[in-house]
Amino acid sequence: MASLVAYEDSDSEAETEPAGTVNAGGQMKDATGVRRPPGQVCASGTVDAMREGSLFTENSPSKDSGERRLPLAQFCRSDPGSCPSQRLQWPMKEPEVTFPSSEPPRPSLWMSQAPAGNVPLSAACLKPVKPSRDSLRSPFHAPNQSESTAGNASCFQRKRSEDCVVPYIPKRLRQMQVPDPEAGGGKDAEPAVGCAPAPLSVSPAVSELIQPYLNSQYRETKVPRKVLFHLRGHGGPINSIQWCPVFSKSHMLLSTSMDKTFKVWNAVDSGRCLQTYFLHSEAVRAARWSPCGQRILSGGFDFSLHLTDLETGTQVFSGQSDFRITTLKFHPKDHNTFLCGGFSSEIKAWDIRTGKVVRSYKATIQQTLDILFLQEASEFLSSTDASTRDSADRTIIAWDFRSSAKISNQIFHERYTCPSLALHPREPVFLAQTNGNYLALFSAVWPYRMSRRRRYEGHKVVCPRLCLSLQVEGYAVGCECSPCGDLLVTGSADGRVLMFSFRTASRACTLQAHTQACLGTTYHPVLPSVLGTCSWGGDIKIWH
Repeated sequence: MASLVAYEDSDSEAETEPAGTVNAGGQMKDATGVRRPPGQVCASGTVDAMREGSLFTENSPSKDSGERRLPLAQFCRSDPGSCPSQRLQWPMKEPEVTFPSSEPPRPSLWMSQAPAGNVPLSAACLKPVKPSRDSLRSPFHAPNQSESTAGNASCFQRKRSEDCVVPYIPKRLRQMQVPDPEAGGGKDAEPAVGCAPAPLSVSPAVSELIQPYLNSQYRETKVPRKVLFHLRGHGGPINSIQWCPVFSKSHMLLSTSMDKTFKVWNAVDSGRCLQTYFLHSEAVRAARWSPCGQRILSGGFDFSLHLTDLETGTQVFSGQSDFRITTLKFHPKDHNTFLCGGFSSEIKAWDIRTGKVVRSYKATIQQTLDILFLQEASEFLSSTDASTRDSADRTIIAWDFRSSAKISNQIFHERYTCPSLALHPREPVFLAQTNGNYLALFSAVWPYRMSRRRRYEGHKVVCPRLCLSLQVEGYAVGCECSPCGDLLVTGSADGRVLMFSFRTASRACTLQAHTQACLGTTYHPVLPSVLGTCSWGGDIKIWH
């Protein structure tokens, strides 16, 4: 047999050259005459293992020198093309099964040593089932003393080699068993978009800091001076923040970010993140608490809408808009209806129960910046991006909610856009943040006249370096009134937070809050003098 080589005595120098030898140039030559580079592995052995004696023992005693034995390792095939690929090689040190001389030797799927850098990642995670040695022996193979001595000599190397014994796993199964580290298999990787979030674990007990203020009348708002918490965790600019509208759960703060997520924080007791939601594939521009405080409505630049139940983590409602969403508002009385606006000339009213659009409000604009319901909830206002010479009929528009008709379009007559609107809690007036770097005050009843006497200015909405033309948009800086109505608060493009007296329009306080533009400011609905601010840098600060 061409593939069987017998070794009588390793000390004899007159022994004939075996089938695979190494010449002076360091190349290995097999029985077929093909020269191989040094260190090349054949089907079931290596040159290094042969030299170190891991596959056989030198000077092994033999009872009968004339007795022919089967080889312990086969170093090369007679057929140079019979060596299987490395993906089909099983690294086990098992003796070969001999075949009758009438049949040619078949390619083996076994190797005596595992390749160092060719173990699949998915296979390394599995525990292989190693067959017993007795089950793999040929009935023609009889154990002898030389084989037992060689097995004892290489026991330690065999044990190390068995640790690398892995089965071949098809590519399809590897992709199913082992997650990709870049797609979520890493330690800090984000979950897949659209996966069901875990239920929000919130204690049913009311916060100890909020409990004393639930049954008492809201006190006078004082100017906050110190930072209570500095919340970090978003990987992009934070567009808006909102406290939970239910007073007993108002320790929770909702934040939306351009990093495709929105988070719920315990911003009163601990300052830690309670839950992060990965429901959108693009930036989350708007998210709102439901009036019941148990659900969150979110919309983003991926055209999708999601209403998430916090207690169960399920999607109560999911819809697909035909434009990128920039603002969302629940109806104050009908909690099953909300308005949705964005990069479109239309504002659409959705019904959560049916999942369909029930009304549409169309104007000759390109984008809706903000939506504000008035006190009776039968009317609402919308601010647009129109800032041309004839934009007096498009900057702020008053709509009738039921009939979808325009009530008034001659509200703001200046050439500035209004990125945010805010309603006063006690007076029938509303505020409009303008890109002219001032807050304008309007009446909340028809004909919605603007006050010429009071103007709140000193902050920046548009950076000075952006004022290269008359038509600039700047940051979407928000504004809000305190629950008592005595103070007005607004962010600024330079990172400051400014507070004004509502009656006198004088500046009450200035806080150096953030290093980048401050986009959102909101007062706590129960706790006096507690303020939340967020910035373009992705951080949130709680002031008291």
